[in-house]
Amino acid sequence: MGPQADTAAPPKRSMLRRILWAIVIGGGALILINALLPDLDLSGQDRVALIRVEGVILDAQATISELKHYSENPLVKAIVLRIDSPGGGVVPSQEIHDAVKRVKNKSNKAVIASMGTVAASGGYYIAAATDRIIANPGTLTGSIGVIMEMANFEGLMKKVGVEGVVIKSGRFKDVGSPIRKMSEEERKLLQSVMDDVHHQFIQAVADGRSLEVSEVEPLADGRIYTGRQAKEARLVDELGDLDDAIHIAADIAGMEGEPKVVEPRKRFSIRDIIESRWASVFPKLELDTGVKLKYLMAF
Repeated sequence: MGPQADTAAPPKRSMLRRILWAIVIGGGALILINALLPDLDLSGQDRVALIRVEGVILDAQATISELKHYSENPLVKAIVLRIDSPGGGVVPSQEIHDAVKRVKNKSNKAVIASMGTVAASGGYYIAAATDRIIANPGTLTGSIGVIMEMANFEGLMKKVGVEGVVIKSGRFKDVGSPIRKMSEEERKLLQSVMDDVHHQFIQAVADGRSLEVSEVEPLADGRIYTGRQAKEARLVDELGDLDDAIHIAADIAGMEGEPKVVEPRKRFSIRDIIESRWASVFPKLELDTGVKLKYLMAF
C-alpha cells in the first residue's frame, strides 16, 4: 500500500499546481482587462457617462478624449458634465465647448451640465454648449468676462540697479513687457483684443441659451451669480444636484429604471499630481511673463 500511495501523490500535486496557476493567470487577466477596458460591461445595459471638469482649465485634451470616447460608445445614451471650475485659459475652454457641440451634433446624444461649488467664467462657457444646465442653489456661476493680468517690475528694477534691454522687430512685439510701463497705445491694442474675446463669450452664451446678444450683454459684465440668481437670469435651466442631473439625462435619453453611471478612470502620474496641486494653490501664477487671456473668475 505504501508504494502505491507514493506513486499517486505526484499527480495530485501536479493537478493542484495547475489549478493554482490557472487561478493566478485568470485573476491577472481580469485585472489587465479591467485596467485596459474600464467600461467593459457584458450586461449590455444602457448607461449615462459622467465626465468631470474640475479645477483651473489649463488643457482640454483629456476632456475632449473622454467626450469622443463616450460619444462613440453605443451603450452610452447621455453624457453628464460635472463642472466644478472657476474657469481658466480661453482656448481650452473654447475647445471643450466646441467638443460638446460636436458630440450633440454627430452622436445625437444629450449632454447635460451639472454645476458643483463653482462653474464660472470658462466653466460656464463650457456649460453653455450643453442641452441643459443644472445648478445647485448656492453654486457660484456666471463671471462672463475675460481677464488679462500683467506685472510691472520697472520700479523694482530701478531700485536694485537692474536695467532691462529689449531688441524687437516691431513696436508692439514686447507688448505687456514687465520691465517697462505700458503705453496708452498698447493699452488700447490689448483692450481691443479683450473686447473681441469677450464678444466671442457673449455670442457663445447667446447661441447656447437661445438668447439674443442684447439680452446677454447686461449679464456679461464679469459679475458672479448664485445658481438661483442664474436661473432667474435664464443662464441656468433647473436647480438640483448631480443625482438630479443624471436622472434628467436618463429621462431625455428615454432610459427606464435607475440609470447606470460610468465614468473614466483617472490615471495620475507624479507630474499630474504636482501640476494639479500647484494650480489649486496658485491658480493665477504663470511661469512666464507672456500675455495670456483667461476666462477665469478673479478670486
